Amino acid sequence: MHRSLTTLLLLLVTIPLGLAARYAPLHLSWFLYKYLGSTLWAIALYWFLATLLPKLHPRALATLAIIIATLLELSRLIPVAPIDAFRQTFAGMILLGRYFSLKNIAAYILAIALAATADHFLVKSTSKRRQP
Repeated sequence: MHRSLTTLLLLLVTIPLGLAARYAPLHLSWFLYKYLGSTLWAIALYWFLATLLPKLHPRALATLAIIIATLLELSRLIPVAPIDAFRQTFAGMILLGRYFSLKNIAAYILAIALAATADHFLVKSTSKRRQP
Protein backbone atom coordinates (compact mmCIF):
# COMPACT_ATOMS: atom_id res chain seq x y z
CA MET A 1 0.00 0.00 0.00
CA HIS A 2 1.31 3.46 -0.83
CA ARG A 3 2.43 5.56 2.10
CA SER A 4 0.00 8.41 1.39
CA LEU A 5 -2.95 6.02 1.38
CA THR A 6 -1.77 4.47 4.63
CA THR A 7 -1.31 7.85 6.30
CA LEU A 8 -4.74 8.96 5.04
CA LEU A 9 -6.30 5.86 6.60
CA LEU A 10 -4.46 6.56 9.85
CA LEU A 11 -5.75 10.14 9.75
CA LEU A 12 -9.31 8.92 9.17
CA VAL A 13 -9.02 6.60 12.17
CA THR A 14 -7.39 9.22 14.41
CA ILE A 15 -10.01 11.93 13.85
CA PRO A 16 -13.01 10.01 15.24
CA LEU A 17 -10.89 8.72 18.12
CA GLY A 18 -9.98 12.29 19.02
CA LEU A 19 -13.57 13.45 18.77
CA ALA A 20 -14.72 10.54 20.91
CA ALA A 21 -12.06 11.31 23.51
CA ARG A 22 -13.41 14.87 23.80
CA TYR A 23 -17.14 14.49 23.30
CA ALA A 24 -18.31 10.90 23.89
CA PRO A 25 -19.36 10.02 27.44
CA LEU A 26 -16.39 7.69 27.99
CA HIS A 27 -15.96 8.54 31.69
CA LEU A 28 -12.23 8.99 31.23
CA SER A 29 -10.01 10.06 34.08
CA TRP A 30 -9.34 13.81 34.27
CA PHE A 31 -5.83 13.33 32.85
CA LEU A 32 -7.02 11.32 29.85
CA TYR A 33 -9.93 13.68 29.23
CA LYS A 34 -7.60 16.67 29.33
CA TYR A 35 -4.72 15.34 27.23
CA LEU A 36 -5.97 12.46 25.07
CA GLY A 37 -7.86 14.81 22.74
CA SER A 38 -4.83 17.11 22.43
CA THR A 39 -2.56 14.16 21.81
CA LEU A 40 -4.82 12.73 19.13
CA TRP A 41 -5.17 16.20 17.55
CA ALA A 42 -1.38 16.39 17.20
CA ILE A 43 -1.22 12.86 15.79
CA ALA A 44 -3.95 13.77 13.29
CA LEU A 45 -1.93 16.86 12.31
CA TYR A 46 1.09 14.65 11.68
CA TRP A 47 -0.90 12.15 9.56
CA PHE A 48 -2.49 15.04 7.64
CA LEU A 49 0.93 16.46 6.78
CA ALA A 50 2.28 12.99 5.95
CA THR A 51 -0.64 12.50 3.55
CA LEU A 52 -0.08 15.88 1.88
CA LEU A 53 3.73 15.54 1.79
CA PRO A 54 4.39 11.79 1.41
CA LYS A 55 7.97 12.23 0.19
CA LEU A 56 9.10 14.06 3.32
CA HIS A 57 11.06 12.03 5.83
CA PRO A 58 9.25 11.44 9.14
CA ARG A 59 11.78 13.63 10.98
CA ALA A 60 11.04 16.56 8.66
CA LEU A 61 7.30 15.97 8.98
CA ALA A 62 7.61 15.86 12.77
CA THR A 63 9.53 19.12 12.78
CA LEU A 64 6.91 20.78 10.59
CA ALA A 65 4.03 19.39 12.69
CA ILE A 66 5.65 20.54 15.94
CA ILE A 67 6.19 24.03 14.52
CA ILE A 68 2.57 24.27 13.33
CA ALA A 69 1.14 22.90 16.59
CA THR A 70 3.30 25.21 18.69
CA LEU A 71 2.45 28.27 16.59
CA LEU A 72 -1.26 27.46 16.82
CA GLU A 73 -0.97 27.11 20.59
CA LEU A 74 0.96 30.38 20.86
CA SER A 75 -1.58 32.12 18.61
CA ARG A 76 -4.09 31.78 21.43
CA LEU A 77 -2.12 34.44 23.30
CA ILE A 78 -2.69 37.06 20.60
CA PRO A 79 -6.24 38.37 20.36
CA VAL A 80 -7.47 38.59 16.76
CA ALA A 81 -11.23 39.17 16.65
CA PRO A 82 -12.14 37.06 13.57
CA ILE A 83 -9.96 34.15 14.72
CA ASP A 84 -11.25 34.43 18.29
CA ALA A 85 -14.83 34.37 16.93
CA PHE A 86 -14.00 31.24 14.92
CA ARG A 87 -12.50 29.62 18.04
CA GLN A 88 -15.95 29.88 19.65
CA THR A 89 -17.50 27.65 16.97
CA PHE A 90 -17.34 23.84 17.13
CA ALA A 91 -14.96 23.69 14.15
CA GLY A 92 -12.80 26.41 15.70
CA MET A 93 -12.63 24.57 19.04
CA ILE A 94 -11.60 21.37 17.25
CA LEU A 95 -9.10 22.89 14.85
CA LEU A 96 -7.60 25.79 16.81
CA GLY A 97 -8.55 25.26 20.45
CA ARG A 98 -9.55 28.01 22.82
CA TYR A 99 -7.09 28.25 25.71
CA PHE A 100 -3.30 28.46 25.81
CA SER A 101 -1.39 25.77 27.70
CA LEU A 102 2.32 24.97 27.81
CA LYS A 103 1.35 21.45 28.82
CA ASN A 104 -0.50 21.07 25.52
CA ILE A 105 2.72 21.91 23.66
CA ALA A 106 4.47 19.15 25.59
CA ALA A 107 1.62 16.74 24.73
CA TYR A 108 1.86 17.74 21.05
CA ILE A 109 5.61 17.15 20.94
CA LEU A 110 5.30 13.72 22.56
CA ALA A 111 2.38 12.71 20.33
CA ILE A 112 4.08 13.88 17.14
CA ALA A 113 7.28 12.08 18.12
CA LEU A 114 5.28 8.87 18.59
CA ALA A 115 3.53 9.30 15.23
CA ALA A 116 6.83 10.03 13.48
CA THR A 117 8.38 6.94 15.05
CA ALA A 118 5.47 4.81 13.82
CA ASP A 119 5.76 6.47 10.41
CA HIS A 120 9.51 5.78 10.30
CA PHE A 121 8.85 2.07 10.71
CA LEU A 122 6.04 2.29 8.16
CA VAL A 123 8.37 3.91 5.61
CA LYS A 124 11.09 1.39 6.42
CA SER A 125 8.77 -1.60 5.98
CA THR A 126 7.24 -0.16 2.79
CA SER A 127 10.66 0.42 1.22
CA LYS A 128 11.78 -3.12 2.14
CA ARG A 129 8.76 -4.59 0.33
CA ARG A 130 9.55 -2.60 -2.83
CA GLN A 131 13.13 -3.87 -3.09
CA PRO A 132 13.61 -6.87 -5.43
